[in-house]
This record gives sequence, C-alpha cells and structure tokens, in this order.
Amino acid sequence: MTPSTSTPKEFPIWDVDVLVAGSGAGGLSAAVAAAYHGLDVLVAERAPTCGGATARSGGWMWTPGNPLAKAAGVEEPREAFRTYLRHVIDAEHYDAERIEAFLEAVPHMVAFFHEKTALRFVPGTKVNDIYGKFPGAGTGHRSVAPEPFYGTELRPEIRRKLAHQFYMTSFMGMGIMAGEDLSKFLTALRKPSSFHHAARRVLTHLFDLAVYRRNMQMVNGVALTGRLLQSADNLGVRIEVSTSVEELTFDDAGAVVGAWLSTPTGRVRVNARRGVVLATGGYPANIERRRQTFERTPTGREHWTLAPDTCDGAGAALAESVGGWVDTDVTSAAAWCPVSLVNFPGGRTGVFPHIADRAKPGVIGVLRDGKRFVNEANGYWDYVDGMMKAVPEDQPVESWLISGKRALRTYMLGFAKPRPLPVFLYTKALKYLIKADTIEELAAKCGIDPQQLARTVQEFNANAERGVDPGFGRGETPFNRYGGDPDVKPNPTLAPLGKGPYYAVKVLPGSFGTFAGIAVDSKARVLRRDASIIRGLYATGNDQVNIMGGSYPAGGVNLGPAMTFGYVAGRDLAGATAYEDDGTPAPGLNHQGSGR
Repeated sequence: MTPSTSTPKEFPIWDVDVLVAGSGAGGLSAAVAAAYHGLDVLVAERAPTCGGATARSGGWMWTPGNPLAKAAGVEEPREAFRTYLRHVIDAEHYDAERIEAFLEAVPHMVAFFHEKTALRFVPGTKVNDIYGKFPGAGTGHRSVAPEPFYGTELRPEIRRKLAHQFYMTSFMGMGIMAGEDLSKFLTALRKPSSFHHAARRVLTHLFDLAVYRRNMQMVNGVALTGRLLQSADNLGVRIEVSTSVEELTFDDAGAVVGAWLSTPTGRVRVNARRGVVLATGGYPANIERRRQTFERTPTGREHWTLAPDTCDGAGAALAESVGGWVDTDVTSAAAWCPVSLVNFPGGRTGVFPHIADRAKPGVIGVLRDGKRFVNEANGYWDYVDGMMKAVPEDQPVESWLISGKRALRTYMLGFAKPRPLPVFLYTKALKYLIKADTIEELAAKCGIDPQQLARTVQEFNANAERGVDPGFGRGETPFNRYGGDPDVKPNPTLAPLGKGPYYAVKVLPGSFGTFAGIAVDSKARVLRRDASIIRGLYATGNDQVNIMGGSYPAGGVNLGPAMTFGYVAGRDLAGATAYEDDGTPAPGLNHQGSGR
C-alpha cells in the first residue's frame, strides 16, 4: 500500500489495488487470491480481532469434487452434485448460473489454498450430506476443514490480530474439533487412549493460558482464520483492525473506486484502483433487518445469533448506498441453528449452539404440548425450521431437549458437559438445566403438558429399544447415524431415556448468519436491480445471497461458498482468467516467508 499526500482537509490517503471490508473466510480468501496475483491489498476489519463469524465456526466447508477426495480415489461426476442440490433446493430458488460457477471453482479453490498458501486442509471422509435419501447425496469426501496447528507458527503480530476460540463451544477456551477429537473427549473415561489424548490437550491448554494468555491449539474456524491471515501476511497484505468502512466512493460512471475508513487515528480515504470487496458478515445482528426478513420475529428480538455484534448489515448498507440491493427471495433468510442461553454470573448471557447433542441416543426434543416435532438427528437448520412450522402462531417459538442421566453424563446436553464435570454446575450454579426425578415433574417445571410428555417418552422408549423411529425416521440416513454413538446398537441415534433423574434445557431459534444477502453475479460482482453490474464492487461470505437459496443441504454451505466466491472475486479483480494462472505467485511477493 502506497501512502499519498493528504487532502486539503488533511485526511490521509491510502492508495491500494483492492480494499476488503471484513476478515472472515470470504474476505480473507479474496485478499489472498488477489495478492497472490500481484495486487496490493488492504483488509479493513471493524473488530479488534480478525475472523468474525468464521472464527466461531467449526471450520468445515462443503467442497464437492475437491482434490483431496480425488487423491483418496473418490471421483464423483458433477451431475451427482447437481442432482442432489436440485432435490434439496426448490426450483424457484435454484440459481443454476451461480451453482455452476461454484461447482467449477471449488476444486480449484481447495487446490490453490492447499498447495499454494499456508492453509492446509484435512478431508471430511465421513462427513455426510444431510438428506441421505435424496438422489446424489454424498456419504463422505465432499467436505474439507483446516488442519489444526500450534499458534507459535504465526508471527506474534498476526497472532494478536486473531480472534480467540469462541468460549461457548470450547472447553475453558480450548477448541475441540468435530470427529475423532470430540469422540476421544467423550470417551476419555472409558478408553485409556482417549484419556491420554484429552489429558494432553487440556494440560497443553493450561500451559498456553499461563504463557501466551490465549488458546494456542488452533482448530476449527480459528485455524481457518489463522492460516488465512498467515497466507495474507506472507503475500504482503496489510491488515488493519478496529478499522471500518464508513462510505464508498465512486466515479462519474458509478464505478466504486474506494472508500472512507474510520481508523483508531481518524478518518482515512482509500483509493482502490481495482475495487472493493464487501465481506462484513451479513446482518444476523441487525434487529430491524431481522424483523423484516426472519420468520416468527415480529419485533426482531425473538432470535439469538452466534455471529458477532459486528455482523449488523454494514456491508448491505454500503451496497445499497451505491445502487446494490439485498435479495431476500430465499426459502429462509436465516441460517438457522437451535440455541440455548447460559446466564453467567455478572449478567453476561452466552448463546450455545446445539450441534452435537441432538443426535445422541437418549435425547429427544419436544414442544410445550409434550410432543416431538422433528427428527432431532437431522441438521440444525431442520430443527429450527421444524419448530417454526410446529409451534402455533400465538405461542413463542421454543422447545426443550430432554435426556436421562446416562445421556447427560456420557455425552452432553447443550452447554452441560459430561463427566467428570459435576452436574450441579449446570443445575444449581448456572441454573442452565432443569432437573427432576420423574418425567411428569420435569414437565411441570418446564411448563410442558405432563401427561402428553409421559406418553411421548413411553412411546419413544419402546421404539428406541427396537432401534426404530416410526414417526420421524431418526437414524435412517448416514448423516443421522454419524451423529450418534457407534457403540449403541442397533441404531446409534436411539436409546431409551432410562431412569431418572431427568434433565431439560430450553431451546430457542438462533442462527449462524444469513442466507439472504447482497445480489451478485457468478463472479461475486454486486448487481443493481436491473441486473447491471456495479463496477468495482464485490460481495462474498454472508454478505452475498447464499447460492443454496435459503436451504441447507450439507454442513459447510456457508463457509464453502464463502471461500470459493472470495477466491473467484480475488482472481477477477486481478484479471486472472484460466485457473492455471494460479501456478506461481507474482514476482517480489514473499510466498513462503513468515512476513513482509
């Protein structure tokens, strides 16, 4: 970035090729791709640390046809991906042009980051698509995640700019990766090898807290953000935190040519020769936009997001200010996730996402009427969608996850961890779980119909003994079964609730982000309502309308497209055409080094 002379009002001017607003997967992907091709890139992150919602995520990306799958001998025709998506996404919201662009670019994106940058991926060999009964559904190898690493591999300056592990989905601030890592923690008291793994991880974390004052075992979304930051740093990208894009600037032809920034030292004008990328995280934290577009939120406050407060629609407002628009014509404007609230001492409220507990044997979800309403082992989007459809319009949208003692102590129930942590932390200290000796007593404490809940549990228990779920088909797909316990037979997701005491936690509608977003074309260029392109302006990540049309076919359909269209945008800004152009970084860029 080249400093320029001040304006008459003495505002500094920064001259760059590309300005990126936001530092999640979409923004950093664009920054790295553009910088790799020789562009001078500035990333402006509004928060004090980088990562946004990406850093709070599990880091998994849906990447069908990726090269890691092909290296493992899994060659799937692209038509299989199209077939599956056409069965999940209704025809009205199936964006064929953008989906084709995604399917074409995604294997190149994975290969580029895996082979040409500091980011390394691990394959999702057992990660299944959610709707396993649909034609074309995948049973593994369609996802990748960032490879874990230790934080000393990052320059201290970059490490200081990296978000910490999201506390609500951590163990004392230590991230746990889905799959084998989580499985070993859950079986630590049953298998010596698992105990050694968990003990080593926890002791290392305690050391890190004492020495580095932060998590250093980088996993999940923090690992993804950290490696993207390292890659950007290697390529000379300037990363400014506590810096927000306040206003876009444009020329007489309407092309975006820069922006005004608010920085810790005052206002700065940026001239962006090639363009600006909006990647500010969508609008899940914007109450008014939620009220207008989310289901069952008449005041906008009946919703709890897992995204940071900075995901408040700033990118959408910037796009609208120069003629762009937010496309809300999707099946769901929200990327739903069931959540529960944890009231910590001091008045802080934590939001916990129910990802891993719903499919565990011995756990069921019920409404106020005491009836089950959904296949609990399906995706988190399905659980909230099921609540929305099943709860009467005159009642608040809420449900309860209920388990017996065995499931709670063996697995988890929401924020409540299994043994050896004591139950009273969650029943008495935090008042998070509701506890009762009988099902009827539990129902009375929760405000659930006690007679109906007793009938529901009795019927569920009888079917679970036989490993069947006639009402909802729980455990009939690979996705369901993978979320259960492989040691439970005949159905890894089903077991009776068993003897008391029984526990319940109230579940509310939440989200990871938004599916509605800025209208863009297949190159992530922002569009006007007449479908004309706003030159010099791109949107990626949750800022752009999701290509799945508001449906949720697989885990990682936020991050996969975010990384892919960020990559597409960065290449388009650089004028790269053939994907073979990703062969060698531009001269003078420090691709392999640890800094500029």
